[in-house]
Amino acid sequence: MTARPAVVELSAGMSGGSAAPIPAAGPERFKSGEPEALPAFSFVDGEGRRTEIKDFAGRVVLLNLWATWCGPCVKEMPSLDRLQGMLGGPGFEVVALSVDRGGRDTVEPFLKKLGVQNLGLYLDAPSASMSALKPRGLPTTLLIDADGRQLGRMEGAAEWDSPEMVAFLKKLINRGGPARDRGGMMKTGG
Repeated sequence: MTARPAVVELSAGMSGGSAAPIPAAGPERFKSGEPEALPAFSFVDGEGRRTEIKDFAGRVVLLNLWATWCGPCVKEMPSLDRLQGMLGGPGFEVVALSVDRGGRDTVEPFLKKLGVQNLGLYLDAPSASMSALKPRGLPTTLLIDADGRQLGRMEGAAEWDSPEMVAFLKKLINRGGPARDRGGMMKTGG
């Protein structure tokens, strides 16, 4: 029996209130068992092309499920944009996947208004990702290895460009996958 990645709940980030600060996202938030295959689902990119997670093979992916109407999602979007600007490239990509029903007409002007410059446009108006991945709420972010397997999952908003998270992701990108101890647990340095 394969251990499922642990779901780590960040209740402060899930509140929707604007007064609570976004918790720093550290690698300890991605506790998991063995890497797990993701169910198949598709979405579209900014050019309208059908896309799947397997299209990002060879890259570590931070898949963020979000919506324009989700307060915590909006709060964390600038840090996801900064993270993509710092680490995005052939070994890493932040895939901020909007589940807004209004699609491009809703999401594109919203991202522009937020000043997002580094993230690609990814849309899932029919919410196939929600059915396939079964998140308990938004935002939900999955850490996916270069082989397309889920390493961990975080529910709630986070400060994605914190020094600890950036250092952790750099190590993961450089290794092409997670460092694991003999028991199969992901080493986070904590």
